[in-house]
Amino acid sequence: MLTHHRKPVCLSIISTDLPIWSVVETAGTLYQKDTDRFHLLLTAPPLITCEVESVLSPEDASPQSKSKAYAPSSPRILWLEISPYRVIMTMQGNAQVSYRHFWEQGVYGISRYWLPNESLQSNDPIRLRNFTSSLALNAHPLPEHLRLEYELWAEKIQLGRYILNLEIKH
Repeated sequence: MLTHHRKPVCLSIISTDLPIWSVVETAGTLYQKDTDRFHLLLTAPPLITCEVESVLSPEDASPQSKSKAYAPSSPRILWLEISPYRVIMTMQGNAQVSYRHFWEQGVYGISRYWLPNESLQSNDPIRLRNFTSSLALNAHPLPEHLRLEYELWAEKIQLGRYILNLEIKH
């Protein structure tokens, strides 16, 4: 039962105890895999990357900082696997940070982050744990609203509390 729909999407993530806030508004393709299982595929806008160089001028003994901002050429693909019981979100693309989160209410899930690697060695992920305190999905018959509340942990250190909010306009 694979059907798909192109829909406007708003995805936001907010930290309740840190100054972190991000919103992505874009179009997404919603695939219905089963009665209550969906995949949402969207292209996120590129992250602007800044490079800071230090240049010594022969006329001036003090260093001058020069920065360049550029957007990568390939898109970042965001893929969400959604059900009333669990959510998996994967971000990949453009040789920048990639990640995969697994959330299930009342469960410690795994969050993995892959950082860009300029060497030819394999790039092992950074593994964190997340505890999902709340997962609410409004999906009658298609998903309209998803809200996840979770904590992110590195060993015994809490790295903040977060709310992920997804709205799909029909």
